[in-house]
Amino acid sequence: MDENCIFCKIIAGKIPTLKVYEDKDVMAFLDIAPANKGHTLIVPKKHSKDMLEDNNKDLAAVMKAAKKISAAVMKAVSAEGFNFIANTGPVAGQVVFHTHFHIIPRFENDGLKHWPKKDYSEDEMIAVKNKIIESI
Repeated sequence: MDENCIFCKIIAGKIPTLKVYEDKDVMAFLDIAPANKGHTLIVPKKHSKDMLEDNNKDLAAVMKAAKKISAAVMKAVSAEGFNFIANTGPVAGQVVFHTHFHIIPRFENDGLKHWPKKDYSEDEMIAVKNKIIESI
């Protein structure tokens, strides 16, 4: 528990939220700045800055809950699909430093855009692939 973390405060019941799911490891609630109706956040109850600092047990609990919650969100808002996103680090758009995942329901012509495609040479791709493999 981090006393300065807004998500820890939500989990502790110190800040009201529109909770849609809770179990012993995970809580899910509607995003207060939604990209689409039904936009839901899933957070592990144990505080960690981001998914790279989270332990595998907590991440597994989030993934298990995410499957159940994503299906329920889609059904509730009649979504045609959804994006499942974790922003990790400020440059990626993370503003709350407690591991969390977004379920963003998607609808035909909803105006949300995916990232732009950026090409790089096959030689660069092979070099990046090799660096990733070395780093694992």
